[in-house]
Amino acid sequence: MISVLSGGTGTPKLLQGLKEVVDPSDLTIIVNTLENDYFSGVYVSADIDTVLYTMSDMINDELWYGVKNDTFITHDRLEEIGCPELLRIGDIDRATKIQKTQLMEKYGLKKACEIQARNMGIASNIIPMSEEDSDIKIVTDIGELEFHDFLIKHQSNPEVLDLKFSNVNPAEGIIQSIKNSQAVIIGPSNPITSISPILSLEGVRNALKETFVIAVSPIIGSDSVSGPASKFMKALDIEVSSVGIASLYKDFLDVIVIDDKDEDKKVEANQIINKVIVTNTIMNNLDAKKNLAEIIIDCIP
Repeated sequence: MISVLSGGTGTPKLLQGLKEVVDPSDLTIIVNTLENDYFSGVYVSADIDTVLYTMSDMINDELWYGVKNDTFITHDRLEEIGCPELLRIGDIDRATKIQKTQLMEKYGLKKACEIQARNMGIASNIIPMSEEDSDIKIVTDIGELEFHDFLIKHQSNPEVLDLKFSNVNPAEGIIQSIKNSQAVIIGPSNPITSISPILSLEGVRNALKETFVIAVSPIIGSDSVSGPASKFMKALDIEVSSVGIASLYKDFLDVIVIDDKDEDKKVEANQIINKVIVTNTIMNNLDAKKNLAEIIIDCIP
């Protein structure tokens, strides 16, 4: 079994490749829940839904959010009648969120994800990092913002001064899944708001020390491949580079995969992590995703 720590859009791209080169039933995907919240009366777990849609081949892989070829009749009507939405939720996507909201009331988030994954024909085990409500506040030069306000309303433009996270407990099965894994893959997701919330769960870092861990750097040069990761890293005084990523994960990481453009950083990264693989990490087509997945799988002992 292989466990994957996922959040945002970087890791789901890698999942597209992984599910082509390994049996999806051998994958356990542990997903960030820090940004989950209620919008327009439904529970929005964007990172979980992105994984569900990716593993069921439904993902809108132009935006890496929502369902491909979705319609927006409900969203547009809400705008027309004076109920504007911060998030642009498609109709099929909204149906998924409505069902999840109803299932959660009866079973909780973990079981709701299991039911939805099964209904979508997904063989992989998808586990939310926590069943508990979590929260993140972005401290900026214009005040303290909720994550989605910062990301969507303000288009990630404000200067980030600090980040505040709530502490939650891991969902049942996460620690055991990590310990029982042949390897754990940390995808190229935002290291601060997508991966660090999972790492901060009680017992996760210690469990990672007991298994083989590979991470793909989401930073090339001195900037993130996508999203505001570099802003968040700067705010926390973490070097914005693949070397900074190596330092962030150094207490448990066995292998780091960095991009060809960071060849000059290999020696420095090697002083932190024993094995550094240099290859193309830009996943702009399925072949590139499969190639990166194969490189990762090949280095598992």
